[in-house]
Amino acid sequence: MNKTTFYIVGQHAVMEALKNPERKVLRVFLTEESKKNIHRKNQKKNILQGVKIYFKTKKELDKYTTKDQISHQGYVAEIEELNHLQLKNFVKNKNNLTLACLDEVTDPRNIGSIIRSAASFKIDGLIVKDRHFPSKSKLMYKSASGCMEHINIFQVSNINSTLKNLKDRNFWVYGFDSNAKKKFTDIKWEGNNVLLFGSEGFGMRQHTAKYADFFVRINMNKNIESLNISNSASIVFHYLSNLKKNLD
Repeated sequence: MNKTTFYIVGQHAVMEALKNPERKVLRVFLTEESKKNIHRKNQKKNILQGVKIYFKTKKELDKYTTKDQISHQGYVAEIEELNHLQLKNFVKNKNNLTLACLDEVTDPRNIGSIIRSAASFKIDGLIVKDRHFPSKSKLMYKSASGCMEHINIFQVSNINSTLKNLKDRNFWVYGFDSNAKKKFTDIKWEGNNVLLFGSEGFGMRQHTAKYADFFVRINMNKNIESLNISNSASIVFHYLSNLKKNLD
């Protein structure tokens, strides 16, 4: 069965898709300059080999991004989605995993930024609700800056039942709440953990919050109400990566 295809734009998004052996890239639309740039940055391997290439002017490529109001940078690609990963298979017989879970976060730019941070700081996977995940969003791919190819994304039908199942598999669930009494830096962060983040506008849903074992906060200026969710996630991911010393 053939998968539906969609377009992504931007230098990093397109280039990393081309490098990923698991990603099927059907066509690439480039300016002459962007093709030269691909060869300059990938001198040891021709990542365009076997791919249909169409040369376009910058103005011709603008039609792919006018509606989204983002820059294509001379790179457009038609791709297929990666195969969906099964969370229960991934976590089986593994220890010291750190998963991030997004409860009704819907903004493609925020999700893309979170994906970029999660991949950069080696978070083991991102759990999202399939109905709210903009899986074919140009804006999300552009914001992720190529990191869609470097992170495990688990699309689930129900966040609450997923959290319950993870708790049954010895995961601790930490809900991030600006009103929590305990700072997240006071946690030892041992074993398997889920970092639960609420939506941009309304925070964590009440019936999802009850699946959290603990609530923690980022310590910050008391005169500031909250951080953007992508900034919050980046701070937490960076801290945990240093704590676990899991960066190369």
